[in-house]
Amino acid sequence: MDWTALWLSLRLAGWTVLFLLPVGIVMGRFLAYRQFRSKGLVEAVVMLPLVLPPTVFGFCLLVAFGRNSPVGDLWQSLFGHQLVFSFEGLVLASIIFNLPFAIQPAQRGFEAVPAELREAAACCGMSPLRSLWKVELPLAWPGLMTAMVLTFAHTLGEFGIVLMVGGSIPGETRTIAISIYDRVQAFDGQSAAIMSAVLVTISLFTIAVTFWLSARLGRGLS
Repeated sequence: MDWTALWLSLRLAGWTVLFLLPVGIVMGRFLAYRQFRSKGLVEAVVMLPLVLPPTVFGFCLLVAFGRNSPVGDLWQSLFGHQLVFSFEGLVLASIIFNLPFAIQPAQRGFEAVPAELREAAACCGMSPLRSLWKVELPLAWPGLMTAMVLTFAHTLGEFGIVLMVGGSIPGETRTIAISIYDRVQAFDGQSAAIMSAVLVTISLFTIAVTFWLSARLGRGLS
């Protein structure tokens, strides 16, 4: 069992969820409530990672983060090491690749909030921020919970993007999915099976806890 790879995968998934939760709230709310001419184009761009092969998307990120790119050059000058083949590069790539998993469920959650409740909150003198905190977020919570779970689970098992942007550096970019692949390539089926079972167990546990919390919160709000 490659515990280092498992811990790195959990860290990667945790940081990705942490960064994408506010992005999902802001963008999901914006797309749910606003109507504008290019809305369809914006939604299409958000969903693009779902339809592109991970190797294609990973190659695009590899070029965008490379030393010869503006982003890679800026990172190199600020931190003294390249962005690609680093844990920071994996986090940034994971954030971009998981945008649809964070934004779309959040958007659906905010769309489920009745417009009458938002109008009533405004008539009661609530500021937009207070209305968001007191009215919209509690009602949109199932969508936000779904966004967090999908982002966490998808990041935990992601392979193509991780391999393209991070490679397989032990302790730095070798995630549990990469470690399983390496074990299969080395004909170590037993280790691969154990790590796969652990990954499935963590994913199932995460989803079960999420459903339990959603049910409890739903009963509390009813």
